[in-house]
Amino acid sequence: MNTVEHNEISQLDSICEKAEQIFEGALQEFLVHGYAGTSMDRVAASAGVSKATVYNHFGDKEGLFIALVKRLAQKKYQIMVESHKAELMEAEPAVVVRQIANTILDNSLDDQEHLAFVRLVIGESGRFPELAKTFVHHLGKPGIKVLTEYLATQRYIAIRDPEAMARVIIGTLAHYVLMQEILQGKEIIPMERDRIINTLVDLVDHHPKPES
Repeated sequence: MNTVEHNEISQLDSICEKAEQIFEGALQEFLVHGYAGTSMDRVAASAGVSKATVYNHFGDKEGLFIALVKRLAQKKYQIMVESHKAELMEAEPAVVVRQIANTILDNSLDDQEHLAFVRLVIGESGRFPELAKTFVHHLGKPGIKVLTEYLATQRYIAIRDPEAMARVIIGTLAHYVLMQEILQGKEIIPMERDRIINTLVDLVDHHPKPES
C-alpha cells in the first residue's frame, strides 16, 4: 500500500468515526427532546463536534434523522435477517418462521433504545409523516420482502398470497411488541411470546404443498 492509499483510508476512517459520534449524539438528543425539539446545536454539543461538522456530514436536521434511521435499520436488518438469510432459505417453514420470530422479538424486546426510538417515530409521525415513511421503508419493507420471497419460492408449502402472509407474520410480531412493550400493555393484556410464535408456525404449516 502506498502513502496516498494509506492517507485516503485514514481519511475515510476519520470520516466514519465522526459520523458515528454524530449518530450517537443525535440519537440521544432525539430521544430526549423529540424531533421538533432537537437542534443541530444540541446534536453538535452532544457529539463533541462543531456544528459545521454536523452540517457537512448530513446537510440539515431532516438529512441527519433520515441517515440515523437508515443506520439503525441497517443494523437491525443485519442482525434479524441478513445474518440468517442463506441458511433460512433452505429450511422448512416451521423452522424459518420460528427463527425469524424469535430473532425479531429478541432484538426488539431487549433493546430499550430501539423501543424508545420507535416511540419517537410514532409520536412524531403526525407532524412529520416523511420521517415515519423513512422508518418503514428502511426497517419494515426489507424484512417483508425477504419473507415474501421465501414463502413464494420454497418447496414445502403453497401460500396463495406470499406477501399477505409475510405481512401477517411481521405485523403480528410488530403488534406484539407495540402492545406489550411500547404501549406498556404486558400487565393489562399479557401474552406469552411462545403462544404467538406457535400460532404463526401453525398458520404457515396449514398450507402444505399438494403431492404431485
